[in-house]
Amino acid sequence: MILYPPAKINLGLNILRKREDGYHDIDSCMVEIPFTDILEVTMSDSFEFLQTGLIINGVGGENLCEKAYQLLKNEFEIGPVRIHLRKQIPIGAGLGGGSADATYTLLALNQLFDLQLSKDKLKQLASELGSDCPFFVDGLPQIAQGRGEVLSTIQLDLSNFFLVLLNPGIHVGTKEAYDGVSVNDDVIAVNEIVQKPAIEWREMLKNDFEKTVFIQYPEIQSIKESLYQSGAIYAAMSGSGSSVFGLFTNEDAARNFSSTHLIYKGWFKNPS
Repeated sequence: MILYPPAKINLGLNILRKREDGYHDIDSCMVEIPFTDILEVTMSDSFEFLQTGLIINGVGGENLCEKAYQLLKNEFEIGPVRIHLRKQIPIGAGLGGGSADATYTLLALNQLFDLQLSKDKLKQLASELGSDCPFFVDGLPQIAQGRGEVLSTIQLDLSNFFLVLLNPGIHVGTKEAYDGVSVNDDVIAVNEIVQKPAIEWREMLKNDFEKTVFIQYPEIQSIKESLYQSGAIYAAMSGSGSSVFGLFTNEDAARNFSSTHLIYKGWFKNPS
């Protein structure tokens, strides 16, 4: 079977406090976007993992798709499979591509072996692979809290917006982004802000990672500023970076936006 793990963007990202387990409590709204990897999972005589497209550094067994297979194999009687991941979503880009790949591997195996796992069980398994992974089980716009695994669905329609998504080719590691970040739990909840008209988001909806990342990589800040200069109604870095997105209401302004870092221009619609 062939599946299309999507990227996500963060509408706002408040870093509230550091936890005793070393993670941080966050508050964010995560939304899938129509930019995907390609994942093929088929029955096989022996386990095989093949990765093409963008290069992922690392040794065998470290890819999250492989870890997802081993996680499920340790708990259920499933046979060997061949996994082919065509990587198109940049790595270290704040787009959750690796998390989506891992979760979609679980979804594929659940279907391939007819395990009939509930969404709650799939989310529990996904949370063992990464904080962002459970989000991709449902794929609907969701408020993410806790480490990012505490999810609640939110009614949010962005289908009238035109999305411009850019990546400067800079890898920003999550640990790197957290270094030096300031925590603050005295903020307006993201859930409240995204219910307001999008014209108000620019002043209210913040990504706390931007302050640190922009100091280290001013070219990322320049991308955000250029989106606003070109007419974006809202622009922000996604997650811990380095991707930046802009939401436009004017199609011509979005299509005419020029950048050497362009990844995607299109109507903002969740993948079906």
